[in-house]
Amino acid sequence: MIDHTLLKPESTAADVVNLVEEAKGLGVLAVCVSPNMLPLQNTGDLVVATVCGFPSGAHQPEVKAAEAAQAARNGAAEVDMVVNLALVKTGQWDAVEADIRGVVDAAAGALVKVIIESAALTDEEIVHACGRAEAAGAHFVKTSTGFHPAGGASAHAVALMRQTVGDRLGVKASGGIRTPEAAAEMIAAGASRLGLSGSAAVLAGF
Repeated sequence: MIDHTLLKPESTAADVVNLVEEAKGLGVLAVCVSPNMLPLQNTGDLVVATVCGFPSGAHQPEVKAAEAAQAARNGAAEVDMVVNLALVKTGQWDAVEADIRGVVDAAAGALVKVIIESAALTDEEIVHACGRAEAAGAHFVKTSTGFHPAGGASAHAVALMRQTVGDRLGVKASGGIRTPEAAAEMIAAGASRLGLSGSAAVLAGF
């Protein structure tokens, strides 16, 4: 269930090599790295994931689509994209959906997770954003980038996202999940994937 994640801007290629080796030892599902680190080498059975329009989401749709296409060419099997929060906050839902669909179409079959930055949204906005992600063909909705000042994942948001998408989409909880208790709370709320930078400590707690 875990995307073992390293998205700090100052992370080096050596850091990513270490991340991959740690991920193999932990038995996690995937590694998630910045797009400039692709392609990855010696990943074994690990799924390779990257981010798109990260972390603000305030990119032109064409730029997000091009970034997703390049990521797929560079070996990403999964792409975690950030919605345009300004469009969400102003209720421009057709534009939100079009932005997501552009990435889905460009990702060339890669699984697309849509980061809605749930801590910055109202419940109504969370529901609408998840609905538009599903309509656009996304495969997952995801709580957070981990970089927004409003905060990261909450069990309330995860539960609301799961309620909205049912069993049709995955729900990824990410951002600030640092303890086994927090991880268990997210899973109980409906998360089917966890984005963790401190995977070893969380797993050790279990």
